[in-house]
Amino acid sequence: MAARTRGGRAVALAVLTAFSLAVTGCASQEEPAGRPAPGASSAGTGTIKEGLKVAFLPKQVNNPYFDASDNKGGKVAVEEFKGVYSQTGPSEASPSAQVSYINTLSQQGTDVIVVSANDKDAICGALQEARTAGAKVVTYDSDTNPSCRDVFINQASAEGIAASQIKLIGEAVGEEGGEIAILSATANATNQNAWIEMMKTELAKPEYAKLKLVDTVYGDDDDQKSFQETQGLLAKHPNLKGIISPTTVGVAAAARYLSGSEYKGKVQLTGLGTPNQMRAYVKDGTVTSFALWNPSDLGYLAAYTGGALASGLITGKEGETFKAGKLGDYTVGEDGTVLLGDPFVFTKDNIDDFDF
Repeated sequence: MAARTRGGRAVALAVLTAFSLAVTGCASQEEPAGRPAPGASSAGTGTIKEGLKVAFLPKQVNNPYFDASDNKGGKVAVEEFKGVYSQTGPSEASPSAQVSYINTLSQQGTDVIVVSANDKDAICGALQEARTAGAKVVTYDSDTNPSCRDVFINQASAEGIAASQIKLIGEAVGEEGGEIAILSATANATNQNAWIEMMKTELAKPEYAKLKLVDTVYGDDDDQKSFQETQGLLAKHPNLKGIISPTTVGVAAAARYLSGSEYKGKVQLTGLGTPNQMRAYVKDGTVTSFALWNPSDLGYLAAYTGGALASGLITGKEGETFKAGKLGDYTVGEDGTVLLGDPFVFTKDNIDDFDF
């Protein structure tokens, strides 16, 4: 999807205190693909009602990722439109663990339930009952069956993830190019396989003609296996110039191996990781840049979407537009999906502004 560069927002500040990969300063991030095209119709031009009860139900509480998305993203948004924020949920992620929390929220007359589903079907019955009782349901990070909610906030498109990974490894390897490899999660991971296929499509573009994908290996999202697979790649491919690991476990394990080996600074690495995992490796020169979507922006957008739904500004129909506070205008896409935008890129210049 076409995108425009977000000019000069100061991402670091909003993220530093709120720990968001915040759009307040995303000079290097592009406008979300969910943004409306010029001239698009706008259904959400009114004002969000004050006093809305907005509850976040993550896969599990006390998880740094959801602490950022909910407490430092969603809460900020709810306070902006003068609602009542809360977070609740299980301490362990399991398919059925969220059901009782949904039932309680429904009984409490919650206006908006924002949920990251542990299973796309297991909580549908409870969500449908909540909707019947009057709650609007927004899923984020992990969706349910589309029939079980009003809108899904998708963190980043598969195309955007693939494009960013190839761009980052190309920049790290340099103009001379060379052999690259992919360290994935599990061999049957649907999202990983989709990203890998799209990376291959991206590599076929003329600008990446000097990059050659020579191998794809699987660390099964296990730290030690990912570490060993990295070691194996370098033994098998002595001319390897770069590794892409689009999994937080894999990229951290690969960085750990490279940082203590003769390949540090010679074999480039990028992938999808969190700042706290990767900070030391960015600072010691093992990794130049890596990416991830913006968890606090994800929660912020989810809250505003729920507020727009509960205020009657949108219904979740494709083509509707609404304003999400500082993030600007968004459009509801196919199957009631709103796309946050392209992954955010972390470098030595901004990584200390984030804590998750």
